[in-house]
Amino acid sequence: MRLIQLCAVVAVTAALLPAQEETPDRRLRHAADTMQEIMATPDKAIPRDLLNKAECIAIVPNMKKAAFLVGGEYGRGFAMCRTGEGRWSAPAPIRLAGGSFGAQLGADSADIVLLVMNDRGMQHLLADKFKIGADAAAVAGPVGRDATANTDALARAEILSWSRSRGLFAGVALDGTVVEHDGDETVKLYGHPMSNREIVDGRTRTPEAARPLVHEMDAISPTRERSN
Repeated sequence: MRLIQLCAVVAVTAALLPAQEETPDRRLRHAADTMQEIMATPDKAIPRDLLNKAECIAIVPNMKKAAFLVGGEYGRGFAMCRTGEGRWSAPAPIRLAGGSFGAQLGADSADIVLLVMNDRGMQHLLADKFKIGADAAAVAGPVGRDATANTDALARAEILSWSRSRGLFAGVALDGTVVEHDGDETVKLYGHPMSNREIVDGRTRTPEAARPLVHEMDAISPTRERSN
């Protein structure tokens, strides 16, 4: 039984690791394309009023999901927060990872989007590491321009989460997923170690490779709408 479990873990790990690691530049381009495609159809997108009220956003394109007795998830992406002027900051590299046990088979990938809706959620995002559901309250986000955004669950949530896979965009529960600062990608993108907090404070210069993503977010949601 232990040998079977070990083989399952090895199989899942191999499935989650790409044959050739994607560069930060390509991942930034994919993140910008992901948001452009999601928001291109308002009836099937993130409600604009929620996006306009968000403190931060995290975009993880092509998050890997695999399972062979043991399930696993792994993805790299970027977090951005509002600056003092309400615009979007330079992107901070992050990693998402999670796992579950059970009789599962198959492999897939999905684009993940998280909206951080208040200061408490933002403090978690800017820490080195936190777990969704344990450290930060999160719920599946609504979809479409007419989706109600005033339910008690949404009002209390620190984080709203969505997933896009095979053309379907929907709210998704990510309880148990770990979100952490990606130090290796930070050095590749900025040339030296920096914390998430240092990157999104509004004073960090946006790297050339990250400008399409920042421009896309500024076009989608130019300024933050303050909640009443």
